[in-house]
Amino acid sequence: MEPEPGPAGSLRRCLARLGALRARPHGSRRTELHLLFDQLISESCGPQPAAAPGPQDVCAVLVQACQLVPLDQEHLVSKVGQLIHHLLNRYQVMVDEQNLNFLLSYCISALRQCSSWTHVEILQALAALVYNNGPKCQKYLPDLLGKAGLLLQLSDPAQPEVELRRAAVRSMANLCLSVPGQPYLDESYRTVCFQTFLSVLQSSKTTDVDDITFCMLLQSALKGVQSLLNGGKMKLMQTDQIGALLAVLKKCMFHGLPGLSIEVPTALYPAPLPQYDKRSPVKQEQAEAATSKQTGSRRKKCKGKQKKGEFGEEGREGAEDAGNESVLGADVLKLQLGDVQGSPCPEPRVSDVCAGKDSPSSQPWKGLSSSESEYSDAEGGIQSKVRSYQANVRQGALACFLSTIKSIEKKVLYGYWSAFVPDAPGIGSPQSVSLMTIALKDPSPKTRACALQVLSAFLEGSKQFLSVAEDANDHKRAFTPFSVTIASSIRELHRCLLLALVAESSSQTLTQIIKCLANLVSNAPYSRLKPGLLTRVWNQIKPYISHKDVNVRVSSLTLLGAMVSAQAPLAEVQLLLQQPSSSGLSGSCEPRRTAAGWAGQSPQGGAAGCAPGQPCWLLRLCVSLVVLPREDPCSDGAALPSLCGAYEPCPLRLEALQVLALLVKGYFPMAQSYFLGLGEVACRCMEEMDPSIQLHGAKLLEELGTGVLQQHKPDSPTAPEQRVPVSVVVTFWTMMLNGPLPGTLQNSPHATLQTSACDALSSILPEAFSLLQGDQQILCVTLLLGLNHSENPLVKAAAARALGVYILFPCLRQDVMFVADTANAILNSLHDKSPNVRAKAAWSLGNLTDTLIINMETLGQSFQEELSDLLLLKLLRSATEASKDRDKVKSNAVRALGNVLHFLQPCHVANPRFREAVEESLQALIATVGSEATMKVRWNACYALGNVFKNPALPLGETPWATQAFSALSSVVKSCKNFKVRIKSAMALSIPSTRERYGSTEQFCQIWSALVVALQRSEDTEDFLEFKYSSSLRSQICRALLHLLQLARGTDLPLIGGSLREHGQAIKPYVLHYLRSSGEESEAGAHSDPGERERGLQGAIDHLSGIERELQGKARVRVSLFLEDVLAHHTNATELAEA
Repeated sequence: MEPEPGPAGSLRRCLARLGALRARPHGSRRTELHLLFDQLISESCGPQPAAAPGPQDVCAVLVQACQLVPLDQEHLVSKVGQLIHHLLNRYQVMVDEQNLNFLLSYCISALRQCSSWTHVEILQALAALVYNNGPKCQKYLPDLLGKAGLLLQLSDPAQPEVELRRAAVRSMANLCLSVPGQPYLDESYRTVCFQTFLSVLQSSKTTDVDDITFCMLLQSALKGVQSLLNGGKMKLMQTDQIGALLAVLKKCMFHGLPGLSIEVPTALYPAPLPQYDKRSPVKQEQAEAATSKQTGSRRKKCKGKQKKGEFGEEGREGAEDAGNESVLGADVLKLQLGDVQGSPCPEPRVSDVCAGKDSPSSQPWKGLSSSESEYSDAEGGIQSKVRSYQANVRQGALACFLSTIKSIEKKVLYGYWSAFVPDAPGIGSPQSVSLMTIALKDPSPKTRACALQVLSAFLEGSKQFLSVAEDANDHKRAFTPFSVTIASSIRELHRCLLLALVAESSSQTLTQIIKCLANLVSNAPYSRLKPGLLTRVWNQIKPYISHKDVNVRVSSLTLLGAMVSAQAPLAEVQLLLQQPSSSGLSGSCEPRRTAAGWAGQSPQGGAAGCAPGQPCWLLRLCVSLVVLPREDPCSDGAALPSLCGAYEPCPLRLEALQVLALLVKGYFPMAQSYFLGLGEVACRCMEEMDPSIQLHGAKLLEELGTGVLQQHKPDSPTAPEQRVPVSVVVTFWTMMLNGPLPGTLQNSPHATLQTSACDALSSILPEAFSLLQGDQQILCVTLLLGLNHSENPLVKAAAARALGVYILFPCLRQDVMFVADTANAILNSLHDKSPNVRAKAAWSLGNLTDTLIINMETLGQSFQEELSDLLLLKLLRSATEASKDRDKVKSNAVRALGNVLHFLQPCHVANPRFREAVEESLQALIATVGSEATMKVRWNACYALGNVFKNPALPLGETPWATQAFSALSSVVKSCKNFKVRIKSAMALSIPSTRERYGSTEQFCQIWSALVVALQRSEDTEDFLEFKYSSSLRSQICRALLHLLQLARGTDLPLIGGSLREHGQAIKPYVLHYLRSSGEESEAGAHSDPGERERGLQGAIDHLSGIERELQGKARVRVSLFLEDVLAHHTNATELAEA
């Protein structure tokens, strides 16, 4: 029988030989075992086999080997350790639990019993065994990580042998790896490991330790920390713990960086100003001298390549090389220098570039072949290997930093901003070291990319932190305000990133620089900063849009998208968009052909803000990327015609579409000149086969529709003559409805696309919809009603929302049949199992019931009679049920309840079928007002009760529910934390139009007393943000009090008089302020002038004087006198002010 070839056959033969050796005595089999182990180790270090052996065979060999080698034969024990390490790493074997238990027990016993010279090999075996097996090793953790645990002892800083310490730390790091779905290390073990890794990272290299071993020790510790942060979801909470970790990460981030020597303390502390970058003048000079020497020497060409298996020994540590380098043309550098030459304190690596030196010696990593970051025989090999390992440490530290950022709350992280983000250097002081130092100076492109990734993560979500920055006004103070410090940091970030941009040659790193710039642009408060920052970014990014690497081109568009969406509209960006297309742009970046064919002619005749014949450059570029075929890269013209017709790569087209959508959203007045042309672009995209292109086409359509809607709003700042004419909007939507939009809406395999198309259809201008042809109107309504029955919750939610938009259209809301069909569709969605569908349906139900009120007020009884009683009852019951749902549903359900109860006629109230439903709905509203729901829900509930009070058909007065409603509103107006809810409750209390509807004297006076107390508490708040609403609250309460006085009866006056005697002097200033304040907008959005307020006060005085005269001195009270005194004070103050 032929022997089985390859590693699998070899292993089986070795297994058979090991089995045969079991029968022989110990002494006679030692030599045979040595030879066998040497053969296996040798084979595992050879070339990668075509077919690896099975895990069962590998495990069987290892178990047999351990069984054959007693622990007193230490040379063999050492070889068994090597065998476990090599075989598991080489063949990537996961050991099953039974064999793992046996092998771990053997290794732990060997560590306890064998001499220390064997421990490195045993620990390597242990590291390979526990890799991704942590959850299966639980019972061995006390032996390894307990108080006297073996790994703790061997990784102790006092351990003299660094190689042994490194192997122990590596085993510990492998134990910390998490396995999805499996339990993780206990808290106590996590803490022990974290402290061990921290102490390793804090240690310094001694002279007797070689650089590579020390680098590998640091790498193992960094990987351990990263595993703890990622796998254990470890949250860093304690300041000392965070500060210590960030300090060691900062130290390791610069480990071995040529020409740089920094001192970092054992812990960093949160502070708003730069700290701890204390480089002594001597070290600074040495560093600069070393940099000037190494800019030439470290880039010498090296012909040698990394030897195979150089990192093989690391196995599952995954050591990687420092990355590849590439060439940066001097012409590209010259092209972009305009904005950098005047920058203060340029980084050393780029300063030579800025001085105009283009030789490779003046550029730290330019003009070199990809092999130059590898090991060099000419340089002695070892130095190159050391540099590569040092780069790996820096990369490991940055990867660990990335995990750390995710484990710290942002508000805590930004306390360390100045330790990692550059600030403008002071006069005569050196530039602080930061993440940008690595991005600008590190010789490894991979490390530079890592630093930029970390900086991006730092910037992500920093909008609130950076919002304090301000330098628009020159400050002349004895100290530098924090706002100016942050503004200075933002400026320095812009400067450094643009320097990195002009100096970078690696496409991957270039992509990271541009992404980092996009993150910065998205979060920086440009409206509070001096203009000019965005102009420099704009001008420098233009050439990269035609870069050979598609990822660089995509990220360049992302950056431009960030610029047009940053606090749009910004005056600076507006000017940039209006620039001629040739401004600051090389010929290669020009859009390939004129865009006049698609949208050059605006409906109004010329481009808004652009000279005739000079359309917006960015808009033209994006459209050409989306719709024009890619030019043939071959120069000989021999390419096949089919290749010439291919579009640009899909990611580039998608990004261009996103930029177009953002441009339309932020700068619609500029985009509206190409309104119909952009509509054509959206049409063409929706006609394509690629669903992602269709989706972004639909999103562009939605933004175009929304832009027109915003322009035509009653409160729009755009003058009517500058708006897109309604006739053009009709043409636009006719083109869409005759084009691909109906087909897209029915494209059921792609639910996200249908959803987006639904949203687009809901952005149609109501005035334009009414001018569409009848069949097109019917098509829109039919499509939406049909999609409301979709099985996909995303589509169903979008359709429900769109119906809620359409129900407000004047030409549709008066159609009783459409109202009924829409109501039934919405009620169907309101009972859906998806919370999102129910929330959208509730919003639409609120709109539908708003329509009922509008129709009641405009069409009168004819509409009310046509609407089915059964449908009205269904609306009431469904809204009551929805008011018990989650808050997102509840907030609109209570709004709908208020509207329906307002709409009810006397015949409905008297109908026994309605009685129970009305009572239930009223109780639901009252319960919501006093509940612990969100403030938006309670605000809507107060608004709804106010609506209920407007319906004369509902018996208010002294009905039990009315007493409960007034009591709930009185409680809210006095004590709710949210002032907007208090305002709305005070408004509701002032709605009943007659004294009878307020009920008994006791109830009336309770409402009065509640409002008086509320007025005195109108400045009491724990939340400073609420304070801005206190003036509106006081105005609304004063309005309610005067309303009550205008309705008061004689029986009410004793209690009101008593209240004024007790609190009159306290509330008098508030009433005077109410009379004095002019043009103040009420919560309802209406302005009330002082004359109207004085008339209201005079009306209350006249009403009360009449009642007091009727009483003929009996139980005489001073209510009218109090008001007359207030009015006299007000009149005197007004006369003095006018004089």
